[in-house]
Amino acid sequence: MNKKMLVLLPVLTLLASGLAGCGGDNNNKGNQPTEASSDSTETKGTSGTPVTLTVEVFDRGIQGQPDLNNNTWTRYINENFGKANNAVVKFVTVPRSQEIDKLNVMMAADEAPDISFTYDSATVSRYAKINGIMPLDDLLEKYGQDLKNYLGETVLTYGQFNGKQMAIPAKRTSLAWIGSFIRKDWLDKLGLPVPTNRDELYNTLVAFRDQNPGGVDGVIPWGLAATGMNYGTGNLAESFWGEQSEEEFVTSPNWLKPGNKESLKFLNKLYNEKLISPDFALDKTAKQADADVTNGKVGFFSANWDYAFRQNISEPLKANVPEANFVPIDTFKNDEGKYKKMVYNENGVNVFIPKSSKNAELAIKYLNWMANPDVLFFLQYGEEGVNHKMVDGIPQVIAQTGDNMQTSPQNLDYTLVVNGVELGDQEKNIKALSASYSGLEETAVQSYKINTTDGYTAFFYDTPNEANIKFGKTLGDMNKQMTDKLIVCKPSEFDSLYDKLVDEYMAAGGKAVMEENMKIYEAMQANKK
Repeated sequence: MNKKMLVLLPVLTLLASGLAGCGGDNNNKGNQPTEASSDSTETKGTSGTPVTLTVEVFDRGIQGQPDLNNNTWTRYINENFGKANNAVVKFVTVPRSQEIDKLNVMMAADEAPDISFTYDSATVSRYAKINGIMPLDDLLEKYGQDLKNYLGETVLTYGQFNGKQMAIPAKRTSLAWIGSFIRKDWLDKLGLPVPTNRDELYNTLVAFRDQNPGGVDGVIPWGLAATGMNYGTGNLAESFWGEQSEEEFVTSPNWLKPGNKESLKFLNKLYNEKLISPDFALDKTAKQADADVTNGKVGFFSANWDYAFRQNISEPLKANVPEANFVPIDTFKNDEGKYKKMVYNENGVNVFIPKSSKNAELAIKYLNWMANPDVLFFLQYGEEGVNHKMVDGIPQVIAQTGDNMQTSPQNLDYTLVVNGVELGDQEKNIKALSASYSGLEETAVQSYKINTTDGYTAFFYDTPNEANIKFGKTLGDMNKQMTDKLIVCKPSEFDSLYDKLVDEYMAAGGKAVMEENMKIYEAMQANKK
């Protein structure tokens, strides 16, 4: 997969590489201090008043969560990194739902933590442009060799702006994004095979509608919610897209891609034939779609690759319809015989050091320390028998409240150098990731592998697109409204409505964003020569 061959959202390619030596007996490390590698630059035995290193952490507002500045994980950090460096690591909480707004306020007041982060690359690029964050090349070279080796050149590239390393992107190990699921028990009842292309899916949806294999009131062949929520259209559009040059593909909006109009027309046909949730456009929280699925009314849907296996879906569905069995499928095949789909980019959260920080050296030492496989293992899994149990060589988190609670998957809010399970081997990572879906582990593994096949990632622009900053929210809102309108309109009105809406979209900023994308893309290509 080529990082450049991508669309508008951040996504990833499958990395086979990982940390060596992490896994097997890491669980025996407990709370013991981890020795630094031979080339570590940690300063030990420093006297004097401890330095306070401030580190951002998300407050996700989880019920029963611990004190985010004083828990099992923060005490481990201060015991093993803090004492060795005569430092106190203090965590600055930021509400997850307001992280950009809060970060902007702190940056403007020169009060941002020494180690700050965001998932929004555009925000980092804006800070870089106004000289609000530190270039990290020299610091990494001097204090971050373990970190550089762990992340690798590809991941680090995502934190480079105008040729300088301005951010430290976390390595993302969980790469699947969107998946599709179908009621296998309904297929079996009707004697139908698993559909492998659009035509087969269409015929299956018609059979679900006409024969109602679940015997439910108000059968819904394809469960859909308002655009922008789970229960979307999966990789349907990609199966229609025609050939484009690389530059056209990465710089133009989806609305201008060859075949995109036909993909929406296909959905319009399904809607008008009562094969899609009738009131999907009103379901702006996806709660109705959740209810329809868990009550056994839905035969097929697309959502996050693991959505069908999550407890809030799998448990009520099993209680309501014990025989129900959703399985992952690949059904949107393109003309080349591929199942093209978005996957996540290799990078996760963007970590940076504000220009106002007085502790940049210590900050890089902290991230470098965290790249140690023993440190990562403890922060993700804790102590065996207390925080996790080993099953067939794979650690499984023991869910808890209070001090030992992890408020995010794999404790990612405290493991800033990695997003996702890190056991040093991608197959182990996938098994560990799937272990959280009790009773559905093998199905989850199958879904993960399906949804990282034929994947492509979003193109990374190393310069902020000012037009996108200006028009992005408006265009995002228009995207949702346009899609929903086109699905529900009368078939006779579809062509003219599509053309009209696309013209309005381009006039509202779409053209300006595309033209600036082209300029940035061409400049990046020229710099490579």
